[in-house]
Amino acid sequence: SYGNFNAKRISDDEFKEMQCFINMSQELMVTMQSDGVIEKINDRFFYSLGYKDKDLKGKTLLKLIHPDDRSDVLQWLSTLKHEQKLNKKSDSISFEARLQAKSGTYHWVEWKCQGEGDHIFCIGHDTTTEKTNKDALLKREQQLSEAQSIGHMGHWRWVIGDHEIEWSDEIYRIFGVERDTFTPTIDSVNKTLYSRDVSRLAQSFQRAMFDRNNYEMDFRLKRPDGDTRYVRCEGRCELDGNGEVIALFGIMQDITERTLYEKQLREAKESAERAYAAKSQFLANMSHELRTPLNAIIGFSEMMQRQLLGPIGSDRYLDYIAGIRESGEHLLDLISDILDMSKIEAGKYQLDVEEINVAKIIRLATHMMEGRALDSNIKLKMDIEDDELTINADRRAFMQILLNLTSNAVKFTEPGGEVTIKVRGLDNYVAIHVIDDGIGIPPNKLARIVRPFEQVSSHYARDHQGSGLGLAITKELVELHGGTLNIESQVDIGTSVKIKLPYKVPAEDSFLRNEYNANGTDLKIVDSSEE
Repeated sequence: SYGNFNAKRISDDEFKEMQCFINMSQELMVTMQSDGVIEKINDRFFYSLGYKDKDLKGKTLLKLIHPDDRSDVLQWLSTLKHEQKLNKKSDSISFEARLQAKSGTYHWVEWKCQGEGDHIFCIGHDTTTEKTNKDALLKREQQLSEAQSIGHMGHWRWVIGDHEIEWSDEIYRIFGVERDTFTPTIDSVNKTLYSRDVSRLAQSFQRAMFDRNNYEMDFRLKRPDGDTRYVRCEGRCELDGNGEVIALFGIMQDITERTLYEKQLREAKESAERAYAAKSQFLANMSHELRTPLNAIIGFSEMMQRQLLGPIGSDRYLDYIAGIRESGEHLLDLISDILDMSKIEAGKYQLDVEEINVAKIIRLATHMMEGRALDSNIKLKMDIEDDELTINADRRAFMQILLNLTSNAVKFTEPGGEVTIKVRGLDNYVAIHVIDDGIGIPPNKLARIVRPFEQVSSHYARDHQGSGLGLAITKELVELHGGTLNIESQVDIGTSVKIKLPYKVPAEDSFLRNEYNANGTDLKIVDSSEE
């Protein structure tokens, strides 16, 4: 298996002595004539590259070298041959060149060659696997570096007792320093930190070493250019075989942008809350101030309209007075809604709970809406299962809930339509349905109608006036009683509003507003194709 072309074979005794060592070697061994023609090759050469004796007979080693490497190899071999011609003892030369296998692939080989007499002796070490692993490692390191750069995150490691700390490239960028000019040590790092954070960082490390636990903390540092950065440090303890902490390692991430953004959000939220509170307080104060003159306007206009102190004179004045009174009453309703909403938002709406008869309140509310329903040619119906049904509730708030729901139903029902109020007493609550066959609510508006100051404004709805607070107030009042509000609607079919009120208002410390729904309001959109 140790090939011999053109030249005489070595003796059998010499071969036997050398064969064992040659075959044990993992190196590629080649003996060439001075013109580069291969004479002898060891088994490892055949095994690694897949050649047979006949494949290499009369070939030169240069023919197997990658074309891109041949010129360099030829130059090195020429140097050896020149020294041989001068009968000089040549020094060995080393070079790296790719060698072609029988399959056509190339192997990276580190060669060491030396001339002796008319021969050139070469030993090659196949470094293909090492190069492949090295390239893969470099690629992974590059990918890791790029990922850390994208995430503004770097890794570090400190062996306890060592002077220096190992940093990845990204940590140098976070600190705004260069690897060549800055040596990361405990002292040099502390000098970049704000004084308040130096002791916190030291305590965090000491506690981690003592408890052998993971740790994390945020600190601030000042870069050489004066820029302040916020950094999150997270790490773990490295233990030896005895469970003792021998090193700390972890990551540092630049969280400056996130920290400043969160700070801006908090400030914006606090500013909005202050503005909202100021708005609510202003509306409450304004509503109180406006109610007094409006009550006077409404009262005096009503006296003039009825001519309690004598005739007015012209009938046109009576029309004007009626307009003044209606406008005042409408404005008073708007102001009352705003005041109620402000109280609810400020958490100052107090329920005056008492036992009330549900049927009586519903009949009273229906009676109050009859005039408006008759004017719009709308039929009002009641379906009350139990006339003796009672609950504990705030009388005024309960009446306002019924009036708001009935008023909305009448407002959005076409002439000739029908509005029905159904009442059922169930095991844990009273269910009240207000059902109309009106214009319905568009699906894209359904979720918004219980928000303050929201109104459905589209070609489905008639022009109407209002504060847009009716359903919002109704929802809040229902929830203050521990109940829920559910709306189902189909455009051009009608709307059904269902409220569920417990028989007793829950105590404040055990108040569960959302017994039936996660947010206290269940808005269900029903497709118009459903029956």
